[in-house]
Order: sequence, then C-alpha cells, then structure tokens
Amino acid sequence: MSAPHIPVLLDEVFAAIAPAPGMSIVDATFGAGGYSRALLDAGARVFAFDRDPHAIAEGEALVARYESRLSLHARRFSEMADELASLGVEQVDAVVMDIGVSSMQLDRAERGFAFSTDGPLDMRMGGAGDGESAADFLNTADEAAIADVLYHYGEERQSRRVARAIVAARPLATTGDLARVVRKALGHKPHEKKDPATRTFQAVRIHVNDELGELRAGLAAAEVLLREGGVLAVVSFHSLEDRIVKRFLREASGAGRAVSRHLPGEVPGPAPTFTKLSRAIRASEAEIARNPRARSSILRHAVRSAAPARGETRAPDPGEAP
Repeated sequence: MSAPHIPVLLDEVFAAIAPAPGMSIVDATFGAGGYSRALLDAGARVFAFDRDPHAIAEGEALVARYESRLSLHARRFSEMADELASLGVEQVDAVVMDIGVSSMQLDRAERGFAFSTDGPLDMRMGGAGDGESAADFLNTADEAAIADVLYHYGEERQSRRVARAIVAARPLATTGDLARVVRKALGHKPHEKKDPATRTFQAVRIHVNDELGELRAGLAAAEVLLREGGVLAVVSFHSLEDRIVKRFLREASGAGRAVSRHLPGEVPGPAPTFTKLSRAIRASEAEIARNPRARSSILRHAVRSAAPARGETRAPDPGEAP
C-alpha cells in the first residue's frame, strides 16, 4: 500500500513511546497507515483502529506484509478497550492517537471533506450509512442550531451571518455549494491566506462525526487499556482538540487538586492515573517545510500509573471555558 500522506511528529511520538520488538501498541487512528507502518518496522505488535471502511480495506496489504503483528479493527477508537477485551487483550504498552480528518479523506473529493475540490457534501468518516451527512444537517437544521455548531466547533465569530446565508441558499448538495455560500457571506478576498470557508467546514465535520465526544471517550478507553508504565501519545490539530487532551491529562494527573487539611473527614480524590505529562510539542520548521499539514499539530504524552482507571470523564458543554 502506498503512503499518500506523511505522519506528523513521528520522531517525537517515537521518542515518547520507544517502540521495540515485543511491545503491543494501539494505533487508534489508522488512516493511511503511516504510524502503524513505522511501529511495525520497529518490531511492535499493532492493533489498528479506524471507523472509515476505506482505510481498513486499503490496510489489508499491510496485514499481508506484517502477518500476525498487525490486526485491523473497523471500529471507532472510543470502542478500542471493549474490542480488545473481547479478543482477550486486557493491556497494551502504548496508545497513539492522531486526531481529526486524515489526509486520504481530505484528498478525495468524493468523501466531501474539502472545499479545494468539488464533491458531494458528505463528511462522514464512517462513510455512507454512518449517521447524518453534512448535507442532511445543513439542509434540515434550523438556523440557530447551525449557528451554534459554527460558533462552538469552528470558532466562527460571524456564525449567525453564515448560518442565515446557508438557510437562504438551501438545498446545498456539494462542497462547492457550501464554500460559495460561506465566501459570499463573509466576503472572500483572493489575496487572503486562509479561505473563509475553513472554519465552517471544520465545524460541520466535527459535528457530523461527533469528533469531540469521540475524543473524550477515546482518552478514557486508552486509560483503561494502558498498563502501568504505558504511554499515551496524542497528536491534535486545533485548539478544541488540544484543550480536551490537556484537560484530560491534567485531571488524570491530579494537577491543581488539593485536599484541605482544615476539613476533617474530607475524602481525597482518586489516585492519579497518569504521570510525567509532557509540555505541548510542536512540529519543527524543517518538518513543516517537508509537510505543511504539520504546521498546526500539537503532541502531548503521559505515562500511565498503577492507579485504577477512573472511567469516562465528564463531557463539558461546547462553550465551557478551558
């Protein structure tokens, strides 16, 4: 299988998890197989997850190449702990997560993720039949619901104006339809570095795929799966994702939590489940030059303690402050 994209922050991820022969590692976001291939070349056993049936189908060539050391699972990464438990795998040495849309999804017009080429307004990571499409949502939701999605998930300051324009232009059928509506509503200047449709496409994609809910559930699943000393490494691409990862790791490590010695009988919180939290690690200028999609990437990693998993963490409202 060819590699249509370059995995971002690969050296930094490897430095965090130190893959070696005999290790069991979950690649929670298989995509085009970039991380899995590198982990397998290092001698690890890899359990690869992806909700996209196209990614799983194209990954079969890697299964043949690496034989028993790679297994593909056509499941959401929020389900990885249950899936592996059903196979008798209770713990792994590392979990790697590369959050968001994959390059192979963005680069294929028929998947409807990008405005650079015209295609059906779909955006479903799991393909046809995996819930409502972007067109379903935008053509049926009321203006206020659309505006809320654009504001919370795309951080679009003019969300009401864009939502009003979308409703007025319905029905929308293609990515080109949506991009033209947004550009007209916001005023598209040819010399602008960032297309004004970017925030809307991000927001609709996140909503259709419940990406932030999946991320929270996936982090909780990784906490369950990792052995003591195991490493969680998460690469995110925008502030909404990174905020969730940062919050999860801070809460899991007990950062900022203190029990008052002036309140007799107060019950301390659960023991920290993660230690050795990294700082936010960004791509180098050299990597960005090789792979422009690495520009916004952020890696955070941490080490699993011996404490029991806490279970799925609370999901804050979209507009909640970090």
